[in-house]
Amino acid sequence: MAMSIALIVGVGDGLSASLARKLAARGFKLVLAARNVDKLGELAKETNAHIVACDAADPGAVTRLFGEVDGLGDDLPVAVYNPSARVRGPLTELDPADVRRAIEVSAFGAFLVAQQAARRMLPKKAGTILFTGASAGVKGFANSAPFAMGKFALRGLAQSIARELHPQGVHVGHVVIDGVIRNPGRTEPPDAPDSMLDPEAIADSYLALIDQHRSAWSWEIELRPFVERF
Repeated sequence: MAMSIALIVGVGDGLSASLARKLAARGFKLVLAARNVDKLGELAKETNAHIVACDAADPGAVTRLFGEVDGLGDDLPVAVYNPSARVRGPLTELDPADVRRAIEVSAFGAFLVAQQAARRMLPKKAGTILFTGASAGVKGFANSAPFAMGKFALRGLAQSIARELHPQGVHVGHVVIDGVIRNPGRTEPPDAPDSMLDPEAIADSYLALIDQHRSAWSWEIELRPFVERF
């Protein structure tokens, strides 16, 4: 019997951890990838996940990651791309090397992972590829040009390959996260409940995308706290 694998790239202790637990509860074999895997031990133990150290912007590292995925089973119904990199500062003072790296992590890595995932999903005419976006992908903010560049590119990638892959049976979704995500080291003040996005609630929206019937697929959804302006 084929092992159904869910791959999450860019795993931390917020959204991706919540999503990992929910996917494990559904019976998926999890592959969790991050540049620094030292922090993933407890989550991997809890979800019985396979951990892979991977720089998502490195083509060779992504190829090796999917080699490990292939070694665990021949069915990859779910692939999620979370990584991004921020570089803040005035345009005239930004370090070009830092800017290049930010774009590589936010967008080029997403291309690499999507390409490898699609190669495994297209023969089965099934599967879901999800990208974690940001409001910076639809509106650029001052002193945040590199993040906007990366997230605009990510959104363009998602829209383009959704139009390419949807007719071939592979669902592509881009989730615009408009607001700050709550995590163990960052919580909202007592007088502003639910002013941050709950990672459990975001993960539920990802599952809803995965569950969508192909007669009514979304390629993009936006998530924000009820108090967030938009």
